[in-house]
Amino acid sequence: MAVKKSSAEKRHQQSEVRRLRNKKAKSTVRTLVKKFTESCHGDDAAVASENLKVLVKELDTIGGKGIMSKNAVSRKKSRMMKLYNVTFAK
Repeated sequence: MAVKKSSAEKRHQQSEVRRLRNKKAKSTVRTLVKKFTESCHGDDAAVASENLKVLVKELDTIGGKGIMSKNAVSRKKSRMMKLYNVTFAK
């Protein structure tokens, strides 16, 4: 017969799974930010606009799930949009 896990072992395993999921989401956002900033510095407005849309969608997703706080998400979105507007102002 199998040995039953204690509740502490179960909670530890659950927290480990959540930690890895959150780590992946944050890593994805960092990668998207890097792609966006590179496209802004490359002066390609179409690519930068597309990267910004993808980045904002991902930020809203992880903000809604509570992986990042809503204020942190809002601050990052604001800074990225400011970079876009300053870079591609006519």
